[in-house]
Amino acid sequence: MSMSSFSKETQRELSEAVMMLPQEKLQAVGSKRKRLYIGIPKENSLQENRVALTPESVQLLVNNDHRVVIETGAGEASHFSDTEYSEAGAQIAYSTKEVYEADLILKVEPMREAEMEFLKPKQVIISAMQLNVQPKNYIKNLMLKKVTAIAWDYIADENGVLPIVRSMGEIAGTTSIHIAAEYLNNINGQGIMFGGITGVPPTSVVIIGAGTVGEYAARAALGLGADVRVFDDSITRLKRLQTAIGQRVSTSTLQPKILAKALMRCDVAIGAIRSEKGRTPCLVNEEMVRSMKPSSVIVDVSIDQGGCFETSRITTHDDPIYVLHDIIHYCVPNIASRVSRTASHALSNVMGPIALKTGDEGGIENMIRNYLGIRNGVYLYNGTLTNSYLGESLGLPYKDLRLLLAAF
Repeated sequence: MSMSSFSKETQRELSEAVMMLPQEKLQAVGSKRKRLYIGIPKENSLQENRVALTPESVQLLVNNDHRVVIETGAGEASHFSDTEYSEAGAQIAYSTKEVYEADLILKVEPMREAEMEFLKPKQVIISAMQLNVQPKNYIKNLMLKKVTAIAWDYIADENGVLPIVRSMGEIAGTTSIHIAAEYLNNINGQGIMFGGITGVPPTSVVIIGAGTVGEYAARAALGLGADVRVFDDSITRLKRLQTAIGQRVSTSTLQPKILAKALMRCDVAIGAIRSEKGRTPCLVNEEMVRSMKPSSVIVDVSIDQGGCFETSRITTHDDPIYVLHDIIHYCVPNIASRVSRTASHALSNVMGPIALKTGDEGGIENMIRNYLGIRNGVYLYNGTLTNSYLGESLGLPYKDLRLLLAAF
């Protein structure tokens, strides 16, 4: 009977059973440690200023006998020079092709079509995946290259937390308040100092979403003395946010009439909703935006997934705002790139240890086999699609990763 005749649930149960079977253990011969050849290409995607590894992380890898090659100018947008990388022990490459000779490629943004021509079988790519925006041909082309691809936005730590996603959320949440403060002052807005002073009513801030972005936006706004109200459709998330912040914050479930009244009175509205799959729901319609105070500010962090304001449209770091219905809209995707040096350190804090551990474990196959958090990020294994969401949404064949691991 072929595997295709089993239901998906049966296949999952079978794969778990196979992985639990006793395996013959070979006697260790010498050290299992493996010297890695790591490539860091320059990011050429629109508005991407981050780099996967800082010079400090490169030096740590080189000191542990790993080889690192980085494309010239890869760190410039994060204010890291080629000289800093060279002094850390990295080899500077003057072509993208030279970087892709490496066995392990560390990227920030997803692989671009132009870069795929440099890929080779058995190569390992760790980068963002952004599952909801990838076309079918993108995945098919990666499959043809027979590479192993791991999404850093799905890598989990020992507690099941997605460390890079959380770090980027912390940065985006905090930075969204700095942005709002910038556009409230006389130069851009209604001449309001964000926060408040004695005898003057504080800035009123509405935050839609009680996840990591919402939490850190609330922390930053409260720290500056603002009056904050957080909306979310989950009582659990609202309670968790209050507990994490350590003080009482005005909260509400997402009831349209209550949200509309809060928006009418606020000076700043932050869109901080994150969708697990697909587009962010549109929670604020155009009429609600029109009723807001003139020159108030919307920062739609959710624009990465489509935005939660009906009036939101994508802007750029070079031209970040537009005014609609007398409301200032800031809708730049990838806010973390606005503070690229900080964001690069956050990325490197996760990427660097993963690379070190990969070498210590003897290669990426052992890392995938031994660490659930890494396995959670794998969507291609030697060219075979292993992500069920991608397979089902794009109509592509996929296999359970655990079955593939058990076969080797």
